[in-house]
Amino acid sequence: MKNLEYKGYTGSIEYSSEDNLLYGKVLGIKGLISYEGETGKGLEQDFKDAIDTYLTDCDTEKIQPEKPFKGSFNVRVSPSLHQKAALLAKEAKVSLNSFVAEAIRLRIQKS
Repeated sequence: MKNLEYKGYTGSIEYSSEDNLLYGKVLGIKGLISYEGETGKGLEQDFKDAIDTYLTDCDTEKIQPEKPFKGSFNVRVSPSLHQKAALLAKEAKVSLNSFVAEAIRLRIQKS
């Protein structure tokens, strides 16, 4: 298991040899939600508890919880790479966004 998953949130799994402790944070959001545990089961439970607490706090405070990995992000590339990608997308009669999404899909399939 590389990450933890719960209610649409993904959490990292790290180990501190100094503290002999597993720990992690929720990925894909701006806010910090962290958790820890002495065992894998303990880490997973603290992760779930942290998510549940976060969602309860948001509900109590009447604020919208952050949604991780919303599906949009900015990518910075060199002007020449941008030009090549835009021209290839135009040649393929697709948007640059679709072209980049397909390139990412293909790379992920290879991994």
